[in-house]
Amino acid sequence: MGLSSRTSPKVAVLLGGPSAEREVSLSTGRECAAGLRDEGYEVVEVEAGPDLPARLSEISPDVVFNALHGRWGEDGCVQGILEWLQIPYTHSGVLASALAMDKEKTKSIYREAGLPFVDSLLADKADVSSRHVMSPPYVVKPYNEGSSVGVYIVNEGANTPPKLSDDMPETVMVEAFAPGRELTVSVMGTGEGDPGALCVTDILTDGWYDYSAKYQPGGSRHVCPAELPDEIETACLDYALRAHVVLGCRGLSRTDFRWDESKGLDGLILLETNTQPGMTPTSLSPEQAQAKGISFGALCRWLVEDASCNR
Repeated sequence: MGLSSRTSPKVAVLLGGPSAEREVSLSTGRECAAGLRDEGYEVVEVEAGPDLPARLSEISPDVVFNALHGRWGEDGCVQGILEWLQIPYTHSGVLASALAMDKEKTKSIYREAGLPFVDSLLADKADVSSRHVMSPPYVVKPYNEGSSVGVYIVNEGANTPPKLSDDMPETVMVEAFAPGRELTVSVMGTGEGDPGALCVTDILTDGWYDYSAKYQPGGSRHVCPAELPDEIETACLDYALRAHVVLGCRGLSRTDFRWDESKGLDGLILLETNTQPGMTPTSLSPEQAQAKGISFGALCRWLVEDASCNR
């Protein structure tokens, strides 16, 4: 159900939450709340906690803008609460959120769709800390968190396995290291009149595109749109749109790639699809929307107007 016909709908912006990405969510939520107020909406910022259903029942919003990140906020949990309460909400629904958050299940969907991805396996944290479960170089990361929280790179020729921190989950993903350029594409819907795949951004950093590179000013440099061969640009846009569709995403998603230039099109692989892309001052999706002539406020408005139940 669209909301464009309503007069100044009341929007509850969900932010914070208990995940490892709480601080990012607070920043995203505040930015989006400000953008929506500038667009004329009545906005209530809601810190997501155990009392969330009661808070939403009390506020009685017309729509929920989901600005949560990480577990519980983008893995289908809060989406299920919103379906139960029958409150229209932004971004992806229960199933797509759960699939995209689980990186191994995402790859199963990619495989069925014929999309290229990097080999990986799930392993016990203790096993990964005691031996090389894969030949270096490889990457170790949680399989159900985002924002590069807890990412370890084991370089080629490394003699010892990584010593994982205590806050890493008991089961982790071990992924073959994919060399090359870090590229990303945001998708705004797939319906008639939707912008669709926006453009490709080339992310330049001094090292790994980790948490600080993503969220600290100056942590990375974005070339938007990226300077790429036409074949690679076209493939990125096509693959991101296909990933959005096969995972069942709604609203806004962002798919990340690695491209090994020495291999041409064969060197382009998908890393993951994010159903709740960051919307902070340094975030990629708002930057891509801006490159297509869509202001930050217009992006937030589009997400609200796209909101629905049964997503």
